[in-house]
This record gives sequence, C-alpha cells and structure tokens, in this order.
Amino acid sequence: MKTSNDGSINKKKVAIFFGGRSPEHDVSVISGLQALQAIDGALYDAFPVYISPNGAWYIGDILRQRANFLLSEDNLKEVTEVTLDVQGVRGGVLLPKKTPFFGAAKPVNFDIALPVFHGLYGEDGNIQGLFELANIPYVGMRTKASAILMDKITTKYFLKALDIPTLDFAVLRRPKQGYLIPEEQLSALLAPVGFPCILKPAHLGSSIGVAKADNVDEAKALLPAIFEFDDIAIAEPFVQNLVEYNVSVSKVSGRVLTSAVERPKNSDELLDFKQKYMSGGDDKGGNKVSGNKTFSPASEGMLSLTREINPDMPAGMEDKIRDWTQRLFEAIDGTGAPRIDFIGNSETNEIWMNEVNPCPGSFGYFLWEASKGAPVFFTDLLTSLIAEAISENTAHALPYDPVPADARLLKRG
Repeated sequence: MKTSNDGSINKKKVAIFFGGRSPEHDVSVISGLQALQAIDGALYDAFPVYISPNGAWYIGDILRQRANFLLSEDNLKEVTEVTLDVQGVRGGVLLPKKTPFFGAAKPVNFDIALPVFHGLYGEDGNIQGLFELANIPYVGMRTKASAILMDKITTKYFLKALDIPTLDFAVLRRPKQGYLIPEEQLSALLAPVGFPCILKPAHLGSSIGVAKADNVDEAKALLPAIFEFDDIAIAEPFVQNLVEYNVSVSKVSGRVLTSAVERPKNSDELLDFKQKYMSGGDDKGGNKVSGNKTFSPASEGMLSLTREINPDMPAGMEDKIRDWTQRLFEAIDGTGAPRIDFIGNSETNEIWMNEVNPCPGSFGYFLWEASKGAPVFFTDLLTSLIAEAISENTAHALPYDPVPADARLLKRG
C-alpha cells in the first residue's frame, strides 16, 4: 500500500478467484464470497473473479452477491468474460475476451491473487501453477504442496516418509472401459484393507463420494459413483469408535502456529456433504461480528455443523496432533492456512493423520478465532496470508533475463 502525491492511499488490488470446474464448485462460491466480505477494505481493493463450471472466467459487481449464482442469461449480460495475461512481466492482468462496440477493451490490473477453490482444478496445484507462470503473487499453498496434499495417495506416501501415522490403504483405478472392476480382482485389491472399509475419491474433498462398504458386493456397487468424478479411489480400514479432530496451521505474522483443535460431533454415520454445507443459514449474506473484528458469515455448514472447539482429549494426543501438523507443514515448505484432519479410535486412543485440505472451507477462520492465547480473526488471517503471498513472490523472483551469462547461446540486444 502506497500514498500518492495528493496524500490519498493507493490500495493494492486483490482478485478473489472462486468457483471452478470442480464438483466442489458451489461451496467454493460460498467461501469466496466470505473472503470478499472479510478482507480489510482499509488496506485492499478486492474484487471477485468467478470461474463457471464450464471454465469461463467472469468479472463484474453482480458477482458479489450469492443470490446471482449460478449466472442466468440475464446475469451474463452484466458480467465481462476475461482471460489471464500470462506474460509474467506486467503483474496480474485480466484481458476482456470481447472488444466493446465503442472503444478498446480495457485490461483489469491487480496485484495479488487470492484463490478460494475447493477440489479439482483449483485446490490441487493447477491454478497455482498458472499464477506462477504469470508471476503473480498468490495466497495459499504453493504448486508442489497443493498437488501433493490434494492427492490422498501421494499424501499417504509423504506421511509415511515423515513417520506420521496414517491408515493402511488400497488403490482402485477406474477401468479403461466402464466403471466396474471384476469382483475377483476387486477382492484381491481390497484384501490388505479388509472389511468393513471406507471408499473415497483420491482427489476430492468435502466428503463427496465417501462411503462405507461391508463386503465386496457393496464396494463394487459403490465404486461407479466415485469413478464418475475421479479416476482413482482409495480404500481404508473402517475405524471403530470413530472420533475426528481437525486443526489448521499457518505462518501467522511469520511464525508457524497451529489453531484451536475441533472435534466434529457425529453419530456412527459419516458426515455427508449436504450436512456439512447446506444445513442452515439463508441466502442473504451480510456480516457477522466477532470481538472487535468484522468478518464474513460462515458457510451454511461450517457453523451449523455441531462441533466442540478445544475439546478434552486423552493425555498426549493434542501434543501429537500439533507436532505432526507442524512437522508436515515445515517438510512441505508450507504456506497458506491448510486444515489437517485426523481420525482416531476413542476406545484405544489410536490416532492417524487422515488428509489435508490446502484451502479449507471458510479458510477455517473459526478455528483461528478460538486459538488458545491469541485469537486470530478472519480479517487479520487474510491480511497475514496476503503479506505472505507478496513475500513468497519476491523470494522466488528471477532476474529479468533468467538465463545465466555462461548459458546464453543466443545474442542479446
């Protein structure tokens, strides 16, 4: 943020990207609008960039209101379709795809990208790689970390290398033809896991496609629904006396910190997607206030889902959760504010790191608000993440001509 010659403040422009070609498109819209409301307007000039389910990019003021999604034919007349300039030398630039009838199309410049995507083509390193290519500072986990941690199988191997406990697993790949794996082959693949087992997509989140199979016939019947959205499924042993714990981690003001721990309250049945994200709230948005900070309302599931914050835990378990979380974050050169999910057996007190959400719903702000000692409010969390984005971009900057002098084979001007 700079002060101009007339004394006014030139705010940095933040483009908040959400939506996308993902089964989690809708919840990404909700999370993106929350971030748009929560960002510190005294420091930043933020605007929405919406990516539709078919991959079209749009800008426009009507994208600030949840009631306008999904865009109708009339809505499309009030937005501008754009594409990203990837030259890498001009900062963030959005180029209108159509030239207005009168005058030239005007590019839209911005300083920082704040991607709020969930799942495929956004949370998994794809959009991060695009921002790297375009040399745009962006919030969140880097390309490598995003790609590794959104792949549940690769994450398993990474955790094993770090000696962090994780459940055994089996990999089930979608057949080249159709969705059905022959029963004999499926039985052999699932033998190391046994029954009952949990089946889930290897690259999705938000409990989409997660199901329990008590035998091979059930597994065979459940897999087509997973293979419709993901080409790989992962199977894990079903954990008896299931208890879940979640924690977020981030470099808040330069220090690696972990948030409050939450324990979702659930029955023996797994929490499904609609219970998480659609059980309550309204369609109006508006701001809520916590302490002396204003932030956006939580997604309809995140606050309506019954949970216990900073729960009583068996001796030593919280230390394990925080230690393993920090170990993973540092090993993967962590940035952003990912949420780490654990599952355990409440009778035996066994616990395993389950999966990582590079960009959790609502940025997990309610976990940071409840942090022991020093709460971090949503607005402050976003400010910290934006500062980190600028720092990361600066740290990895290359010279204008990135080819070393002794490697130059072509003449320069």
